[in-house]
Amino acid sequence: MKTFDFYFDFGSLAAYLAHTQLPKMCAETGASANLLPMLLGGVFQATGNVSPMTVPAKGRYAFMDFKRFADGYGVPLNMNPHFPIITTTLMRMVTALQTKNDPRMQNFMDVVFQAIWVDSLNMNDPAIVGQVLTDAGFDAAALLAMANDQATKDQLKAVTMRAVERGVFGAPSFFVGEEMFWGQDRIEQVKAALKA
Repeated sequence: MKTFDFYFDFGSLAAYLAHTQLPKMCAETGASANLLPMLLGGVFQATGNVSPMTVPAKGRYAFMDFKRFADGYGVPLNMNPHFPIITTTLMRMVTALQTKNDPRMQNFMDVVFQAIWVDSLNMNDPAIVGQVLTDAGFDAAALLAMANDQATKDQLKAVTMRAVERGVFGAPSFFVGEEMFWGQDRIEQVKAALKA
């Protein structure tokens, strides 16, 4: 079965949009997504890249542009007034679920992306994170403990460094084989590569 790699960080609005389209991409191409949580901050540090939101005019335009895509996809999108969200703990949590082959990893991703990019919650606040996860049926304390496990931290770091080695500089990044596609606006190209 064909697979493609999907590098993401919850703090990326573009990764949220791409995430909403993954089921459709898989259905249309018969491929499955290999989910690769990475730390976008670490990628930026290693590559010298910065968020477009750091340039005010570009940031305003980028949000309008993303909103057009969201409308086209038929998915909700709201600017988060608490942006940037420091996602390190959240990314460690999803890494821990993946490491344990937990079937709720996908559900966790849905919940966190929704909290940040639809409900505009302050996911920098541990109490809010705890509430969101509890409401979704997760054991927030257990997830936090797994996130703080050294093996989890090492795994997330390793995936992040591997992403940089492969040429990743932003999120989301897709790979079909070793061919990289950057940005949620490259989904059609990813699908074409999978069908080739």
